[in-house]
This record gives sequence, C-alpha cells and structure tokens, in this order.
Amino acid sequence: MSEPIHHSIRGGGYRAEVSGTGAALLALDYDGSSDAPESASRGSVEAYRLVESSPGHEPPLGYVGAVLAPWPGGIRDGHFYFDGIEHQLALTDPERGTAVNGLAWHRRWEVTAHTDSRIQQTLEVGLHKGWPYQLRLTVAHELGPDGLTVTHTATNVGGYHSPFGLGVRPYLRAGDTPLDECTLQLAAGTRMPLDRARGLPDAYSQSVTDTEYDFTRARLLRDVHLDVPFSALDADLDGRARHRLCGPDGRGVELWTGQGFGWLRATTIEEAGTRALALAPMTCPPDAFNLGIDLLVLQSGERWSGRWGVRACDSQG
Repeated sequence: MSEPIHHSIRGGGYRAEVSGTGAALLALDYDGSSDAPESASRGSVEAYRLVESSPGHEPPLGYVGAVLAPWPGGIRDGHFYFDGIEHQLALTDPERGTAVNGLAWHRRWEVTAHTDSRIQQTLEVGLHKGWPYQLRLTVAHELGPDGLTVTHTATNVGGYHSPFGLGVRPYLRAGDTPLDECTLQLAAGTRMPLDRARGLPDAYSQSVTDTEYDFTRARLLRDVHLDVPFSALDADLDGRARHRLCGPDGRGVELWTGQGFGWLRATTIEEAGTRALALAPMTCPPDAFNLGIDLLVLQSGERWSGRWGVRACDSQG
C-alpha cells in the first residue's frame, strides 16, 4: 500500500489537515492567533481542536471527513432504477446488504491547486459495476477569518444524465471536552427514521417538535445516542443553517450548511471507551436513488456546486 498523503493548510487563525484519500478533512484546529474570527475571540478562548482526526490510518476510519459521492449513505440491496434502466451496484456493505457511501471515499484524489490557506482536489469517478455515469468531482478546503469553507462541485462529463448525491462526514470536537459534557444545537425541524439493522429509511420525515430528537435548543449529550438524518434545516438570512457543539466552558464548534445541503446526519459512535459525534452535511437522505427524495439529476455537461463550513464559536454564537 502506498504511503498516506496528507496536506496542511493554515489561515485566519486556523490550521487543517486534508487527506489525499477521499479528500477527507482529518483535522481542524483553532490556534488562537490574532487574526482569529471575532466571534471566537470573545472572552478567553484558547487554541483547541474542532474536528477529530484519525492519524496513521489511510483510508480514514469510519469515513472520517471523506467525500461520500455520488451518493451518501446506503442504497438498499445496491439496486435502483434510473430513467427506466435497472442498476445493480456492488454490495460494499454485505452485512447490511447495501452499496454504501459512493465511489469516492477510498480513492486517491489529484491535487489541482494548493496555497498556504487553500487546497483543491479533483477525482474522475469513472465507470463501475452498476454505475455507467461519468462524473468529475472537485472539492476545495479554504481557511480564512470565518474558519473553514468547503466548496464541492460535480460535473457530468458524460453523454447521459446522471443521478447524484453527496455527503461529508466530519467528526466534531469542542476541544478536549468529553462528548457527554457537551451540548448540541441543530437548526433542524424534521428527522427521517432509520431501520437500525440496515441504516436505511423505514418511514417518511417526521417533525422533531416535542420529541427526543428536538435539538432546536441546546441539549446535553450525556446518554444520547444518535444515527439520524435531519432535514427542514432553518437557515439564517445569509442562507446558512448553523449547528453547534459546545462545552461547559462556552467554547465550541459551529458547522454551517449552505444552499444545496438540505440534510444533516447526526451520528454518535463509541470506540475504545471514547464517544464522538459526526455531523454530516448531505444533499439527500440515504437510499435517495430509490426514494427519489431530494435526488439531484445532472444533465450532460451540467455542473452542481454546494458549500458548508466549520468555525470556532462560543455558546452565544
């Protein structure tokens, strides 16, 4: 196996590490320098980590930070119809009987631009079993005073229109604070129930109001276990929906989702006695190729673009 390739960028009071495999965001730190964002410099904010890393592992463990395309989540039985044509994908999660998280997360991406504060990587998805569509994916990670901005594009470079979806799965941290001592706030009004055995939708979206899935106000995560795709994301006037994980000292991390990312999958995991939280911006829910919910269709030559980002914040934003 070839040696892992990791790329570093720095700017705006932040530093990040991005993998050459899956174009994965492996680490993001706020380093406390004088050009840090105004909202993060209120009070006595010091350097701390915002995104979990998986050092020494390539590809990243558990899809950490990787681009999940041309579909996020699982496709039931790896089977779908598109434009009247039957497709049978390889079952990449045979235990659950699904084709999971697309064709890009384990691939080596090509660096097409790299400066001190920005890196851009590109992947030709290519043809695969059950996947006859030709897509070009590009992702740019850029640091500035507002933290990390991630810009995705997908271009249909083939001769036929193509189904498409995309997700990313960063694991967030509020510094060194254990997850059970953190609060979570999500700008999400509905959630889609999943079959726990297969991780696939088993009902349509439901309101979170007055349920255990209501995080519209900050809630402590102690004893909370999640694997939930949320939608009806409530954007602010600037078009960004903001989601926050904060420690008891007020220091926290904000993940924002822009136009094009109408879903957010929240997942808690536990490894070696440590709990972690993934907040995954997604364009569609799992199994969208069969459900048709928020499925994108790219015509030949058409280009799609979407953005999300991460920044340091305090409990007041």
